[in-house]
Amino acid sequence: MLAFILRRLLSGVVLIAVISFLAFVLLYLGGGDIARRILGENATAETVAKKTEQLGLDRPLLQQYGDWVASAFTGDLGRSWFTGELVSVSVTNRLAVTLSIVIGATLVSAVVAVVLGVLAARRGGWVDGSVQVLSLIGFAIPGFLIALGLVLVFAINLGWFKATGYIPISTSFAGWLSSVTLPIIALSIGAIATVAQQVRGSVIDAMSRDYVRTLRSRGLSTGSVVYRHVLRNAGGPALAVLAVQFIGLLGGAVIVEQVFAIPGMGQLTVRATTLGDIPVVMGVVIAFAIIVVVVNLLIDLAQAALNPKVRLS
Repeated sequence: MLAFILRRLLSGVVLIAVISFLAFVLLYLGGGDIARRILGENATAETVAKKTEQLGLDRPLLQQYGDWVASAFTGDLGRSWFTGELVSVSVTNRLAVTLSIVIGATLVSAVVAVVLGVLAARRGGWVDGSVQVLSLIGFAIPGFLIALGLVLVFAINLGWFKATGYIPISTSFAGWLSSVTLPIIALSIGAIATVAQQVRGSVIDAMSRDYVRTLRSRGLSTGSVVYRHVLRNAGGPALAVLAVQFIGLLGGAVIVEQVFAIPGMGQLTVRATTLGDIPVVMGVVIAFAIIVVVVNLLIDLAQAALNPKVRLS
């Protein structure tokens, strides 16, 4: 197990290195005249040249990347070119906001998807058909439209929630819960649709196996067989899909946070990209890359725990 974890961590480090290099190269090659963008169109050529030298943009690209990597290893991701704020501080503060929404959406998606998937697989008939139709609708509607619909109905018309804003959990748990409920629902619906279909298919496949017929012949109820044995074997594929959905939710949060005016990674990413604030964008890229590596490792370990027969190789 330890060897497996070390191999996955090593491959994760390589992946992060590759992603960081590609992102660095693409950002700088496509950034245009970065110094002039920072100083404005009215800046003189002499001022622009001094700013370019100050930022180190006059050096070879590989040297710039090497210096960035050396600083990143010490935890120094630089400062924002526009606000002067430390990138590590800016990313960390906003990442906590985004993760609270994404993790909440993942938990809601997992619970609801398992319930719907198992229900569809066990009941069949009109229940199965209804779940599939609802899943298809949830999968087809874009997340931002769902978010706008939730704001219109539950915030503006009914007044149950605030349309925009975010309250930290440290300030008020009830306020935090109220501010993240609609964003979590908006993110969850598409993920529920996908995971529910995977759970349904996995449960139907597992129910046709010989060990299920053997267990039922021994007098175990269908519910006991499903929840104690079938779900354990069907959990692996569902977890893999859920991991993909988690990563997708990180991207979806960029749009949803804009709709609800939540100060998370989405808002930070959009602003930094629009301004061409490359240090901040690189910080966001690295943060997301690390999250992807960690989530994939945790899913592999969870699959091994659910099914000891899985060979960690």
